[in-house]
Amino acid sequence: MRLPGAQIVSTRALLTARENVRAAIEAKAMICIYGQAGHGKSFAVNASLRELAPKLTRRIQFRARPSTRDLRHELFHALGLPGRPPSHAIEFDRMLRTALQESWVLVCDEAQWLSKLCFEYLRYLRDDTDSDLTIVFTGGNGCFEMLQSEPMLESRVYSWQEIGRMSLEEVLDVIPAFHPLWAEAEADLIALCDQEAAHGNFRAWAKITHHLITGMRESGRKQVDEELLRWAYSKLSTRQAA
Repeated sequence: MRLPGAQIVSTRALLTARENVRAAIEAKAMICIYGQAGHGKSFAVNASLRELAPKLTRRIQFRARPSTRDLRHELFHALGLPGRPPSHAIEFDRMLRTALQESWVLVCDEAQWLSKLCFEYLRYLRDDTDSDLTIVFTGGNGCFEMLQSEPMLESRVYSWQEIGRMSLEEVLDVIPAFHPLWAEAEADLIALCDQEAAHGNFRAWAKITHHLITGMRESGRKQVDEELLRWAYSKLSTRQAA
């Protein structure tokens, strides 16, 4: 959210994702990291890969059901292949298989949108004997179920990680380190915010913090209090836990 002053904090989910991604790269394997929106799955994967494989990482993402043709073209552009995409599938596949003989880490974001044929095509590329490809599937609602429903793909997934909401204990530990605004805040105030609004969702914490910075600037307050806190999270769409 381009939040000034925000710091990366080592949540349990982030540390686990880093180890899972590291193991996948070493094994040239496929992994799946999934969870509901705002729990930090994409951030955890991106932060891990910026550290572990910044020059090898390529990303593809779809917002609707792609065809295998769409997938081929997306891979062509993600890998930065020269020239124009081949017009024939066999020629296209040969080009992609040759390119994937180099080491790559492919992040398939919002993987729940991929069709069975697209999963089969990725498995085909991954199973090529000359492939040096690591695949990280990430996604929200339906991602786990979609991958689990394809036995040939599911059996090849090296590890699975569900990223859920933070516990209150973890919130009290990491939020004061997340942003200076919370560094001196009372633990009871942080707990109240989590109980009534954030619900262990890191994206919600970022939005609330953003609103608080605006509210403090406009009101002249120097620290967070309960009145300002309730004003900030009144900006969210709901106060109810998902």
